Amino acid sequence: MADYIMPNRMDRGFYQFQGEYEQKAIEVLRSGWYILGKELQQFEEEFAAYTGSRYCVGLASGLDALWIAFRALGIGKGDEVIVQANTYIASVMGITINGATPVFVEPDEYYNIDADRIEEKITSKTKAILVVHLYGQASHMKPIVELASKYDLRIVEDCAQSHGACSEGQMTGTFGDIGCFSFYPSKNLGAFGDAGAIVTDNPRIAEDIKMIRNYGSEKRYYNKVVGANSRLDEIQAGLLRVKLGHLKELQDERTAICERYLKEIKNGALILPKLREGSTTVWHQFVIRCRRRKELISYLEENGIGTIIHYPIPPHLSEAYSYLGYRIGAYPITEMYADEVLSIPLYNGMTEEETDRVIKYLNLWREDDEGEQTLGH
Repeated sequence: MADYIMPNRMDRGFYQFQGEYEQKAIEVLRSGWYILGKELQQFEEEFAAYTGSRYCVGLASGLDALWIAFRALGIGKGDEVIVQANTYIASVMGITINGATPVFVEPDEYYNIDADRIEEKITSKTKAILVVHLYGQASHMKPIVELASKYDLRIVEDCAQSHGACSEGQMTGTFGDIGCFSFYPSKNLGAFGDAGAIVTDNPRIAEDIKMIRNYGSEKRYYNKVVGANSRLDEIQAGLLRVKLGHLKELQDERTAICERYLKEIKNGALILPKLREGSTTVWHQFVIRCRRRKELISYLEENGIGTIIHYPIPPHLSEAYSYLGYRIGAYPITEMYADEVLSIPLYNGMTEEETDRVIKYLNLWREDDEGEQTLGH
């Protein structure tokens, strides 16, 4: 059998610009300054400019970006935040860590929040809408922005998977009060460890988050609030600066792979992702759907192709949120997606031969009436 194709791998992306990464790492190590230094300051300026925001604040992770965002907005116990039901659980944790209550909304056919279902969930307790740009495609932001204005709601965007994606030409993370980013290594703009950031146009919010990330201190040893230790370190900031400089070419590479998938995968048993007119995708994942997912996963594995499910358990059915009282059937679209979605191999440095193999075996797979997979001819 040919070499196993992993669903994702990050070493290839490193080797593409190995010399630059290693040079930057040595530069930071030799500087003798590892926390809250010039690399972080320069990355914050460069990433803010990239997104079109006035301010960027580097943090230790994407989850920290989420919960600190809601804390900075004063959203907590007794408040409700609307969020799509099919997101990764970290999105919901950003809400509940602050004591607020998530109110779930079903996704649309593009796997993002269904804007037409939001208004019916708004109550006197609703304080914000958390928009998650899932799998790399920008959500339909215009009606969401209009609803937020109508009901005086905050907008927080979870852009962990959408670095560079746009809705009607405007980049994700810039529509609301705060955009939250993860730079986890597998992200399109990934660090070499945990890392995150927020972007905002509001100077007070930016300063508050800077204070919160550093033990609640504006001045060393003078603590204004009980804060956190959530600082994007100098090495990660420096390495992210290197990758940010190559982000367009990295994105073009992912797009080329996914355009092949869209054009060449032809199998009626598989549902391919749809692209919303007016929204762009940065292809964080290429997610197909299959009614007989378990059998498909086994078949691909037997043929040396790995896959990942993003995500098999919706937050409302997770043990962590059993206290919310939801049962199977509460969000049928979300639950159908959880049972059917499958991410196929996609990563920078993926070879043409590897792409060929993925397409070949997806096209060969068939379901008979009893649900057993067979090889097509």
